[in-house]
Amino acid sequence: MKCPECEGDISIPEDALEGEIVACPDCGASFELYKKGDKTFDLRPIQAVGEDWGE
Repeated sequence: MKCPECEGDISIPEDALEGEIVACPDCGASFELYKKGDKTFDLRPIQAVGEDWGE
């Protein structure tokens, strides 16, 4: 599977589960796996939750 950020190769394990986090070995971006079809996955960016220091 290709990284949406840098087009690097991201390998998805055979026993991967929906909601699992995978990282690109080239750029380090993290993605969540979600079911695209019966047996295929797609990637979506992880929503980073930043700290709110009352600003």
